[in-house]
Amino acid sequence: MGLWGTDVSVGCALIDMFAKNGDLVAARRVFHGLVERTVVVWTLLITRYAQDSCADEAVELFLDMLENGFRPDQYTMSSMLSACTELGSFRLGQQLHSLALRLGLESDDCVSCGLVDMYAKSHIGHSMHNAREVFNRMPKHNVMSWTALLSGYVQRGSQDNKVLILLCEMLNEGIRPNHITYSSLLKACANLGDQDSGRQIHAHSIKSNLANINVVGNALVSMYAESGCMAEAMQAFDQLYEKNLVSFSCDFDGDGRNQDYQIQRMDVGISTFTFASLISAAASVGLLTKGQQLHALSLKAGFGSDRGIGNSLVSMYSRCGYLEDACRAFDEMNDHNVISWTSMISGLAKHGYAERALGLFHDMISAGVKPNDVTYIAVLSACSHAGLVKEGKEHFRMMQKDHGLIPRMEHYACMVDLLGRSGLVEEALNFINEMPCKADALVWKTLLGACKTHNNMDIGEIAANHVLELEPQDPAPYVLLSNLYADAGLWDQVARIRSAMRDKNLMKETGLSWMHVENTIHEFRAGDTSHPRADEIYTKLDKLIRDIKGMGYVPDTSIVLHDMPDELKEQFLLQHSEKIAVAFGLISCTSATKPIRIFKNLRVCSDCHSALKYVSKATGREIILRDSNRFHMMKDGECSCGEYW
Repeated sequence: MGLWGTDVSVGCALIDMFAKNGDLVAARRVFHGLVERTVVVWTLLITRYAQDSCADEAVELFLDMLENGFRPDQYTMSSMLSACTELGSFRLGQQLHSLALRLGLESDDCVSCGLVDMYAKSHIGHSMHNAREVFNRMPKHNVMSWTALLSGYVQRGSQDNKVLILLCEMLNEGIRPNHITYSSLLKACANLGDQDSGRQIHAHSIKSNLANINVVGNALVSMYAESGCMAEAMQAFDQLYEKNLVSFSCDFDGDGRNQDYQIQRMDVGISTFTFASLISAAASVGLLTKGQQLHALSLKAGFGSDRGIGNSLVSMYSRCGYLEDACRAFDEMNDHNVISWTSMISGLAKHGYAERALGLFHDMISAGVKPNDVTYIAVLSACSHAGLVKEGKEHFRMMQKDHGLIPRMEHYACMVDLLGRSGLVEEALNFINEMPCKADALVWKTLLGACKTHNNMDIGEIAANHVLELEPQDPAPYVLLSNLYADAGLWDQVARIRSAMRDKNLMKETGLSWMHVENTIHEFRAGDTSHPRADEIYTKLDKLIRDIKGMGYVPDTSIVLHDMPDELKEQFLLQHSEKIAVAFGLISCTSATKPIRIFKNLRVCSDCHSALKYVSKATGREIILRDSNRFHMMKDGECSCGEYW
């Protein structure tokens, strides 16, 4: 029983001490040693389990509490809702909601916020509607409830416009955003490609003195990078890097003893979370060198065994095109959670190693780690990129039958992509029509893209009409439909679509390619002549084109969707940003053993894909291109994608 057996306050203090030091076994032992247990004691241990990501144990303890006749209070319910959200157990969440109503606790601020957060993160059926209903019934809103609601809409991806409208409502209520709110808002702007709103929110965060908080800084880097504003992304990263590592020396050729001294003097804010955030930010911009420096510094700081940093390293190396380093970081981790496995599966999938990705998924299941909805997005994407239709269908079935996961719109979009890439466009349309919920714009845009690839105008028009109805301000469906008409030679229809875009002031997203050379980002757009070495670049490009034409390269003028002579179409093709980038790479990265690494914000066109393969053979250089879909490793005239992307 111990000295604390009859003293609840001493027992609580000991439980709290052990739990905060990560020893939940000792905390549980103290709990069982108490003769008298109050709601406070039960709630304390449940809360500590929930906070330490031990959601299953929290639920088990909560059920024991109910069986022992204790009535949960608002703090118990709040912790349980957090555990439920972590588990992704929507049904348990509904039961907790019913219990909160019976106990008269739904109107409590903490419980209401927990319910909004739980429903917003469930991704099931009308859960967002449920979140909004709970939110509307709250007698008073606070920044937590607003942030939970905003984050829910952001996570759905297709409702980002609504997020910016909600921000106005929030400000009208006099509620000031916090750092989590700003992070969600910036993610919404990134999803929308809305640079202007992103800059306004950036300015607002500066006025609120929150722009330098890591979670906001990280979101800024991602927002600018995904919007194609690489200079601003680099500036945001540099500010984040300098703020956190001002006491570090990143000059690895300097005095090692001085470096050790500086690391011992780390600011309190330099935590494992800080390193993980910075590594993730480096991945967003493709800054491999900075990521490697952060990796080394985290090891010197004694954080080598931290799982959060390990997960960030796996993601960073794979996103920068260093798959084997990502695999090494994964293998060196002491233990893997669902995020670790998912990051590695996703990395393998994006690099074209579908079989390895699926094999790793089976290893994950064998290790007893339960996949989540994000894991299955990676698995289905792996099947899609490799044309594994049968396997994709089986995994879609397994996620529901074997793991109790209800598909989100992203999963349906993956299935449409899987069928569409394989040319099964009609089956993809039937799949959409048989969905248990109404397809969103993402699903229809995926089908429209497949129609463009396989020249299916009839279904393409159906898909385009749905997208235009759901997202009338999105230029993507106009562009894809225009391309379909151009492929068919229907120039009158092309003119009609382009006129409609002008009337609505809609602009096609600008293609952008960039490279990192000597810690500097070099950006290129189609026909770009702004680079200081433009003359050298175009001289090299002209020679490359002559060389690869001699090897059999023929420009694919059919993809130029303008009514013009073939000679002009060819000149138009030769000025694509990725061709300019590879020419720059060859004159600036002269080491024959180092691959030329190019990043692109859109899907690479078929002509550039063909040209870069020829260039890899003509120059004997490996070319690694990361486009919006995947990685393309080109060597000796062959590409890792196997012509399937």
